[in-house]
Amino acid sequence: MPPLSVELANAEDTARLGQDVGLSLRKGDLIALSGDLGAGKSTFARGLIRTIADDADYDVPSPTFTIVQSYPELRLPISHVDLYRLSTADEIDELGLDEALLDGIVLVEWPERADGFLPPVSLSITLQDHGSGRKAFIEGPPDVLARLERSLAIRSFLARSGLAHAERRYLLGDASARGYETLSTGSGTPLILMNSPYNPGGPILRDGKTYMQIAHLSQSVNAFVALDRLLASKGFNVPHINAEDLEHGFLVIENLGSDGILDKDGAPIFERYEAAVRLLAKLHQFIWPQDIPVGNGATHRLHHFDRDAMMIEVELLSDWYVPRMNGTVISPDLTSSYIAAWDKVFSQLSNAEQSLLLRDVHSPNILWQAHRSGIERVGLIDFQDAMLGPSAYDVASLIMDARVTIEPDMQDLLLAAYIEERRAGSTAFDETGFKKAFAIMAAQRNAKILGIFVRLDERDGKPFYLRHLPRIQTYLERVIDHPALAPVKDWCEKNGILAQRIKA
Repeated sequence: MPPLSVELANAEDTARLGQDVGLSLRKGDLIALSGDLGAGKSTFARGLIRTIADDADYDVPSPTFTIVQSYPELRLPISHVDLYRLSTADEIDELGLDEALLDGIVLVEWPERADGFLPPVSLSITLQDHGSGRKAFIEGPPDVLARLERSLAIRSFLARSGLAHAERRYLLGDASARGYETLSTGSGTPLILMNSPYNPGGPILRDGKTYMQIAHLSQSVNAFVALDRLLASKGFNVPHINAEDLEHGFLVIENLGSDGILDKDGAPIFERYEAAVRLLAKLHQFIWPQDIPVGNGATHRLHHFDRDAMMIEVELLSDWYVPRMNGTVISPDLTSSYIAAWDKVFSQLSNAEQSLLLRDVHSPNILWQAHRSGIERVGLIDFQDAMLGPSAYDVASLIMDARVTIEPDMQDLLLAAYIEERRAGSTAFDETGFKKAFAIMAAQRNAKILGIFVRLDERDGKPFYLRHLPRIQTYLERVIDHPALAPVKDWCEKNGILAQRIKA
């Protein structure tokens, strides 16, 4: 990949380049920053470090005399190194840069004084005079340059959207390829940037399809845009889309705040959960289209939550959770009998009520809007994987929240509130059929999550999800006694699945 170049008209542009580079970095990256005295290296470094610190006034002293200035407390720990006063290059071995790269990043000024003693460089950035301003020349391995190009493309998108000078800050990344930032313009509530590149979906698993295709997970930002506009048209509170670049997967959306449905100690607030479950009851009274306009003549098709999608999700339990629990991969015969048990269970959903299934209705994706009333108090986000399927799924997702313990009494009250709301909306509501579908969907979802959280630990190096396992194990045990789940319960009991616990 050829080197990148960025024109910098003034110091503000140099600091913004620091933002853009900082938001592209990962643990283990080393940035070599070159340029004559007064070229803007300190301005760039402040922009980068303050971005990662999420503080525009964060103190960033020059490391000229200390040689290394460390910031271990940041989200991504940084070691800022200035080699200008280094006596000999072999002194670099005493600076602990290899150790710093294990947990964070290293930014090195005057790298030419290292004489080959630096660890491998991820990005080489040279600042040079260019007309009345400066120009940055950037080199690096293709994968690192690709990350930076993505970040620079965001800046270009913001400029086209009238937000060229917005202050970018990391907000979060989720379990997919998506990432989120806050955008501050100096007045009002910061906006949200959604960075959602097209996701090809990983390796082919079966029938020529990837896991994402079988499970009907969204692969582009079009899904979010389509669902956002559809839900808004029905009166539901979703983020307004301020700007979009569908081709590249960029959106600027309204910030619904940070007030959720948990209290300051992380416990569920009943009033807010009840409002959310009543919202679901209203959502399930609409008839939803399968094809939704996106814009420019494009449409997004809602898939059905079919047998293949349900099955590949519960197979996460047999593929990841059971081997972790038993210490060995399960046999093909046991896998076949597990799939057969779920087949018998899923066959009972043929007459289940179908509606829009948002898929991830739980505490991280619900924002409380105290200044609004009715269903508008419940702000919905992260619905791009929506499908058409059993309405009970989202109810199970909410009242068996994977990330917060909902006690049985509260679950019963929430389920009663949902049923009350449905009865008020239609005398044709089939409570018995709904409760059966609820048990099946609750078991399906919790089996899937048990597998996902083990996979996140073993495959992706994210062990903090394991702390949720005891709760999810309890949720599964709580619903598996329903007669509709007898085949799966029998399989679990025969293989000791319910008798053992994985410890975080």
